[in-house]
This record gives sequence, C-alpha cells and structure tokens, in this order.
Amino acid sequence: MNPVATWNLVQDLRGMLAYPFMVNAVRAGSIVAVVAGAVGWMMVLRRESFAGHTLATVGFPGAAAAVWLGVAAGYGYFIACIGAALVIAAIPRAVRSRGGGEQSAVIGTVQAFALACGMLFVSLYHGFLSGLTNLLFGTIAGITQQQVVILLVAAVPCLVLLFVLGRPLMWASLDPGTAAAHGVPVRLVSAGFLVLLGIAAAGTSQVTGSLLVFALLVAPAAAAHQLTGHPGLGITLSVVIALAATWAGMGFAFYTPYPIGFWVSSFAFAAYVLCVATRKLLDRRAHRAVRPGRLAQGVPA
Repeated sequence: MNPVATWNLVQDLRGMLAYPFMVNAVRAGSIVAVVAGAVGWMMVLRRESFAGHTLATVGFPGAAAAVWLGVAAGYGYFIACIGAALVIAAIPRAVRSRGGGEQSAVIGTVQAFALACGMLFVSLYHGFLSGLTNLLFGTIAGITQQQVVILLVAAVPCLVLLFVLGRPLMWASLDPGTAAAHGVPVRLVSAGFLVLLGIAAAGTSQVTGSLLVFALLVAPAAAAHQLTGHPGLGITLSVVIALAATWAGMGFAFYTPYPIGFWVSSFAFAAYVLCVATRKLLDRRAHRAVRPGRLAQGVPA
C-alpha cells in the first residue's frame, strides 16, 4: 500500500478512511487527544510536567513486557503508568515541585533503568524490530477496535473524575495551604490527579509512542495557557489544539513514510509557537494602546 496525496482534501480523506485500521486510528486518536488536552492543561498549571515525563517513560517497559508475555501492549501501558503514578503520589509534592536535588536524580535514574528494561523486554520478545519503533514513536497501523474500546473505557471515567475534582483541584494547585486550611484533602486530590495523568500518559503512548507523549500532554496545554488563563476556555482550547494536531498528524503519517509521533509533535509544536507569537503581538498592541494615554496624562510610559 503506497497511498499518494492529492490537492483534493475531501478525496484524500475518503481514501484514508476507506481502511478500517485508519478508522480505528482516528477514533483512538480523538479519544486520546481529548483526554490529553484536558489533563495536560491541569498538568501545566500544576507544574508537574516532570511527573508526566516520568510516567511516559515508565510506560515503555510496561508495554514491552506485555508484548513479551503475549498480552496487548495497551494493558502494559496502563498498568505501568498507573502504578508509577501511585508511587510518585507517595512523594511529597513540595519535593517533586523543586525539580532538582537528590530526588530528581533518583527519578532520573529510575527513568534510565525503565528504558533499559524496555529494551531488554523487546530483545526477549524476538519479534520484528519495527515493534520497538512503534512502542517508542507510535503507529497508526496497529490500533485495533479492542484498543479503541479500552481507551474509551479509560477515558470516560478519567474525564468524569477530572470534572468532579475540578474546583478542589484548582484550589489545591493555586494555593494548597489555604485549600488545606478549608478542609480540602490536598494530598488525596493530588494523588487522584496523578492517577488521571497516568491514564492520559498511557493512552497517549499508544498513539504517539512513549518518547513523544509530551506532544499531546504539554504542547497543546502550554499553547492554550499562552492565550487564556480561564480554566474552561483554556481546557477547551487545549483539547481543540490536541485534536487538530492529532488529525493532521494522522493524515500526514498515512500519506508519508514517517511515524505519526513525528507529525503530531511537529504540529503541536507549531501550534505552541503560533500561540506564543500571538500572545507577544497582543501584548505589544496593548502596550502601544496604553502608552499614548499615559503620555497624555503626563505619566512616563
């Protein structure tokens, strides 16, 4: 199969969706983009990108071990990521948020060991070398209808729990001391969010691969934060950017020989750069609009 893209986008879309595996890929990618966009926005707000990176890395050996044992890789992603999330939740948030010192060195060492274990499991599997590429950088050809169902089953309670935790989670993220003083179980809420982050990382890994999870977890959320600080608008914008990057990435991955992870990462990064440029342009215009008024009042700009 060597599909060739044309300038007729409708025809290209129909040709792409004529294959059942692409229909599954679009469904799975859409589910993952919604979860990653929503959870990622909160992750960026809480400054827990390092935790997200750790969970993504741990997902690789989990998936590799599952394949080696003859189990679907999706189960390995979820078990490893959720297990790692519970372990990180046991670490005090004040220590995690510093991002340096002995604690970060320990977590970095664990990440390196996790990657080594993943390589070991891949070598023990004795399968095709492309399996390693799929686990690390994602694929659109290997997503089955069963994986779509698993992602949907994991995504629905994840989004519901994020909605339920929304207000206390925001409070605990912005002012944990005051939230705790008013009876918010900050540690429990933080642990619950880390589990949601583990679910999002596990689902995203099945589309972008373990090494490029940040393409959907961080870039759309960071781009949305550049344009608005409103939680509702920010999460919606993050989800929209994640969906656009995923759909565009799937189209380019179908018509080119390059992996989907590369395309999704590229489009997500481009969206972030565009949002940063837009923010700077808006700030510059606002500064120019304020300056004449300040000069007219005799106030230095």
